[in-house]
Order: sequence, then C-alpha cells, then structure tokens
Amino acid sequence: MGQAGWGDEFGQGSILENPDNRIIKDRRKRPTPALSRYTFLGRRKTIRRKSDQQRGGYIDRYSSTLFFFLISILGLNVLDALLTLMILDLKGWEANPVVNSVISLYGTKFWVWKFSIVSISLAILCLHSRFKLVREIVIAIGCLYVIVVAYQIYLILHI
Repeated sequence: MGQAGWGDEFGQGSILENPDNRIIKDRRKRPTPALSRYTFLGRRKTIRRKSDQQRGGYIDRYSSTLFFFLISILGLNVLDALLTLMILDLKGWEANPVVNSVISLYGTKFWVWKFSIVSISLAILCLHSRFKLVREIVIAIGCLYVIVVAYQIYLILHI
C-alpha cells in the first residue's frame, strides 16, 4: 500500500504529477529588479549566496557606509561648486571644458545643472552598489572630489 501523494508501490501515478506546476509563480526564477515595490519597503540587505555575491545584484536596504560616502560626495560636489564660484570671482578660470561651457551658458546658476547630474549619477550608483566595481567607483569619486576641493582651497588661499 503506497503513501498518499507518492503513488503506490508499483510506481503508478501520484497526486502531484508535476511538482513544478505551481499556482504561485516562483519569484526566485528572476533576479530582483533595480526598481520594484520592494525598493523602499523590502527587507533584503545583503545577497546571501556566494555565487550571487560574485555576480552582483540588487538589494532593498543599503548600508550606512554607502549612505555616508554618497552624502559626502554630494556635499563635496556642492562645496566644489561654491569654491568654483569663489575662484571665478577672484579672476580664476574653470579647467573643465564641459563645466566651463555650462558656466558660459547659465552663469552662476551652473551649480543647479552640476548638482542634478551628480545626484542622478549617485542614485544610479546606489542602486547598483552590489555589483563588483561600483564600490571602488564610489570610493574613487569620493577621493577625486577630496583632491579637487583641497586644490581649490589651496588656490583660494594662494591667489
């Protein structure tokens, strides 16, 4: 006499003929999208499987360290714009040709353009923070901004 659901002793039929024939779709068959309903309400803070960690992916909650770096970069961006305006007032010039053309188009309102571009870029980097090179890119951008701001302070003090 066979057990219920597993067929009888002769291997004939079962209640679950196809175990993959599920009513609810298996969420694990697709990777987590960058933006979903779980972006602000989800619980996923890390990627659990080692193979998935190496490949990268999306999570719902981000670390406070990442938040610190992104806010620092945003603050350094604002400081860079203010120091650029100060250097321009002291008869200096902008070395970056892209920012120089934006300054010539928008004048002192160029910081709105600069802040918007950097903010959108940081949001994209935040969403992709669990991919292999993104952490290094965020750290490199932060270091680059520290160098630029330090150089601008040096210029202001020695002009």
